Amino acid sequence: MIPIIDFILNMDKYLDIIIQNYGSLVYLFAFLIIFIETGIVIFPFLPGDTLLFVLGAFASRGQLSLLVLLSILFIAALLGNVTNYAFGRYLGMKLFSRFIRKEHLTKTHSFFDKYGVKTIVIARFIPIIRTIAPFVAGVGKMNYLRFFIFSLIGSLLWVFLFILAGFFFGNIPFVQHNLSIVILIIIIISLIPAIVEYFRHRKN
Repeated sequence: MIPIIDFILNMDKYLDIIIQNYGSLVYLFAFLIIFIETGIVIFPFLPGDTLLFVLGAFASRGQLSLLVLLSILFIAALLGNVTNYAFGRYLGMKLFSRFIRKEHLTKTHSFFDKYGVKTIVIARFIPIIRTIAPFVAGVGKMNYLRFFIFSLIGSLLWVFLFILAGFFFGNIPFVQHNLSIVILIIIIISLIPAIVEYFRHRKN
């Protein structure tokens, strides 16, 4: 199995190993994953949604601090957006165009056309688009204050929703014993908006 896919589908086992062997360093690991997924436009495939949910589940068992997770991962998500915006605004497409698939850019542009600045909040809940949207906002030189405010709102909602979902549902016996299945369901649900948009585009 491809390592990244294996990690995503068995994230609970890998995180448990990291916690057992490295303790608090798991917070740094989680911070970097969330920051890189949202902050570097060429890494849209990292498992942000599922990572937050699984971390929340570990917090529900007392293995991690809920307050620390909410705080540092909110900061990671917000800093990621701000960094990605800066890449788009000051380095632009000249540097990154060959690394970004054209259909991903097209889809993100269509989101901006449809939802305007609210795209920054909505995109937070859609894999790939949440990575590319801040970059496109920077390329388009969106007003920075508006971008920052909507990034703050989106980051707060995203991090708190998924971590708290993991915290409150992660202790349910079915979830504990079938976490790999739950992770797969989260991935599928998170991809539904992108799949719907794809088929709508094909139909049009």
